[in-house]
Amino acid sequence: MTTDLDQLRQNLVASIDAATGLDALEAIRVQALGKQGAITGLLKTLGGMSPDERQAQGPRIHGLREAVTGALAARKDALEKAALDARLAGEKLDMTLPVDGVPAGSVHPVSQVMDELAEIFADLGFAVASGPEIEDDWHNFTALNIPETHPARAMHDTFYLAGEHERPMVLRTHTSPVQIRTMMANKPPIRIIAPGRVYRSDSDATHTPMFHQIEGLVIDKGITLGHLKWTLETFLKAFFERDDIVLRLRPSYFPFTEPSAEVDVGFTWTNGKRVIGGSGDAAGGGWMEVLGSGMVHRKVIEAAGLDPTEWQGFAFGTGVDRLAMLKYGMDDLRPFFDGDLRWLKHYGFSALDVPTLSGGVGA
Repeated sequence: MTTDLDQLRQNLVASIDAATGLDALEAIRVQALGKQGAITGLLKTLGGMSPDERQAQGPRIHGLREAVTGALAARKDALEKAALDARLAGEKLDMTLPVDGVPAGSVHPVSQVMDELAEIFADLGFAVASGPEIEDDWHNFTALNIPETHPARAMHDTFYLAGEHERPMVLRTHTSPVQIRTMMANKPPIRIIAPGRVYRSDSDATHTPMFHQIEGLVIDKGITLGHLKWTLETFLKAFFERDDIVLRLRPSYFPFTEPSAEVDVGFTWTNGKRVIGGSGDAAGGGWMEVLGSGMVHRKVIEAAGLDPTEWQGFAFGTGVDRLAMLKYGMDDLRPFFDGDLRWLKHYGFSALDVPTLSGGVGA
């Protein structure tokens, strides 16, 4: 019987290896291991054997079953892989063809406004700079003249990273660290904007734990507050697509600028909504804060390795999400990040809404 089992094993394994398709392989499996299969029949004979015969033939019959089962599994894997490779090699998708029945996607208002801001400042001679969103506290606070006792460092405002680090690590609370990194890596004159995500522990209709900022920095010789005001006025006129933008600079305090100024823009009430433009002192008007700005503090210039007696500059920053809300009539910041397709369909832009300096996204 041993010779018969060895011959059966050889025949079945040879048939399995020669199988050219899954259907042929399944037929061999049924022939060997099905209810009426050859190996199944051998297993049934074990019950009628004597103990000595069962001890001698049982391991050989079970070994035959295991060998055939293993060969079947290996051949099935090989055939399935070959079939997949052939299907992948033969499939083609023409990406130039229009997709029918699939709704078109839209560009998020934040992405659109960032593109528009980059376009406006590019025309003013500014380059775009970027930096890490996980910062050490030296770049995020100390180099920007923010003392350790300043409230901005408090746990309720800042997300600190757990674990052992050479310096305390935070999710950056503003994009101002990019200014430090740019001044340390490049020789003046410098004209950059730094758009990006920032993080603070706050959440309501006008605040979210993650939001977007854009900061601007100019470092050169002979820079004055007049250069700052002209830059901001030109930027806001281009962004809101109005020539009657009126700015008001109010004295303020920021650790990294001196003097510092909050920038308000005039607006009027129209049908119960704020419309940017005109003087806020006019009848039915008002002022709205849109920017923080100032002349770069000499300690910040020194921290970046520059001589503040030779180089001066100004900096400004504003929330990209807030600008989008003001321009497009959104009254709640939280839906910006909810991922609601209905909101995106209503406020989103098409891919062809290319921002331009002359007409903005409405061109």
